[in-house]
Amino acid sequence: MTEGDVQRTIARDLRDCGLRPGAAVLVHSSLSSLGHVPGGPETVIRAFLEALGPEGTLLLPALSYEHVGPKQRVFDVRRTPSNVGAIPEHFRTREGTRRSVCPTHSVCAYGPQTEALVGGHHLDETPCGAHSPFRALRDVGGQVVFLGCGLRPNTSMHGVEELAQPPYLFGEMVTYRVLWPDAQETAQPCRAHDFRGYAQRYDRIEPLLKKGAEIAVGPVLQARTYILEARAMWERALAALAKDKLHFVDPCD
Repeated sequence: MTEGDVQRTIARDLRDCGLRPGAAVLVHSSLSSLGHVPGGPETVIRAFLEALGPEGTLLLPALSYEHVGPKQRVFDVRRTPSNVGAIPEHFRTREGTRRSVCPTHSVCAYGPQTEALVGGHHLDETPCGAHSPFRALRDVGGQVVFLGCGLRPNTSMHGVEELAQPPYLFGEMVTYRVLWPDAQETAQPCRAHDFRGYAQRYDRIEPLLKKGAEIAVGPVLQARTYILEARAMWERALAALAKDKLHFVDPCD
């Protein structure tokens, strides 16, 4: 198939799985899970934009905690690479994409809700706080997509944990030097996440959600894909953590 054929197939599969045209959608992804994709990440991005339509807003994580941290405290919004796969890294460098300003847990966006979703991230002193795209996606009734990567790499759950305050979450406060796209430089304090001693088990959200209404599962090319309603995910996860602060982690040996 041509790039155009594959793009249309991915877009159709996404809609069949429950992707809502016009929605704000945060995508976690594995390019290799799809099988061979002519055009690579660009074809996948175009497919999501086709499925969402002009009123939709596409978001992908641009997490950079492997490159920025207590030992390397400079975050360049334009140049610091992400470390969460080929599709997010391509999206980060794509014309028109805007990146939120958070040294370790930034998010990239494209679409009409971009400013509302990513514009205030620099106001937080935690990675997934009140002004983060993760909280904003919940507030606008968005969706979270897991394209061939399972449910464990769910960064939004850190935002849930920041509200619930489990005992394992936070490490030290670190002050970063932030280089903005307009050449401005600022100092940004941000409290690190520290999961030492625990393994994340965010796949435990699946049985808490109502199939069809709050979580849908289906194929996109060769990738098993989950689509979650963000508001329901936050509500169910907060309720679970209210009962058991360790519901979404396992202690490491």
